[in-house]
Amino acid sequence: MEPAAPERTTSSARVRAVSATGTAERLEALVGEEPLEIRVRGRGQEPVSVAVTMRTPGCEEELAVGFLVSEGLLLPGEPLRVAFGDPARMAQPENEATVHLERPFDAAAVASRNFIASASCGICGKATLDGVAAQCDPLPPGPRVARSVILALPSAMRAAQKVFERTGGLHAAALFDVDGTLLALREDVGRHNAVDKLVGRMALAG
Repeated sequence: MEPAAPERTTSSARVRAVSATGTAERLEALVGEEPLEIRVRGRGQEPVSVAVTMRTPGCEEELAVGFLVSEGLLLPGEPLRVAFGDPARMAQPENEATVHLERPFDAAAVASRNFIASASCGICGKATLDGVAAQCDPLPPGPRVARSVILALPSAMRAAQKVFERTGGLHAAALFDVDGTLLALREDVGRHNAVDKLVGRMALAG
C-alpha cells in the first residue's frame, strides 16, 4: 500500500486566471515545498548534518535513506532506523530526519563534499565535474523488455500521478517490472527527490 500524502503536500490559493475573453478568480491547488535536513548518527556518535534539500512533504524517511544511498554514504539493506525532529522544538518535526546506523559513520565523507541540494537538478551540489560522474560498476546484461511495454510506461505512470492530477506542477519517478506492472511511484517538486524517494523505498524494503 502506498503511503498517504500529508496535508502539507498541497495547499490552496486564490488566483486570477487570464484568458483571451477576460479574467476570473478561482481556487488553485499548489504543490507544497519545505526544507528537509538529512542527518546521520553512527553508533555512539553525535548526529552529523549531511544536507538540506527543498522537497514536497511526504515520504521523508524514504527520501533521507534514498539520498544517502544515492550518494554512496549508505549501503542498501544495512540495519538502520530513522527518527524525526523533536515536536517540542519544531513545528514540523518531519523537516528533520536523522538516520541512525548500527555502525560508526565517517563524518569525513561529508566534510569532503559540497552538499547543496535544491529542487532544480541532481548535480547542483557537486563541487567538481569529477563529482558528477557516477561511481558504480557497469550493469550486467538484463532481461529483454518488449517494445509494447516500453511504449505503455508513460501513460501508466501519468495515470498514477495523483498529486500532479490536482496541481500540474511536480515531477515523478516510477518503478515497473519487466511486464510493465507499476511497483511504486513517488512524486516531488524536485525530480531528483522523486528518484531518491523511490530508491529509499526499495532500500528500506531490502
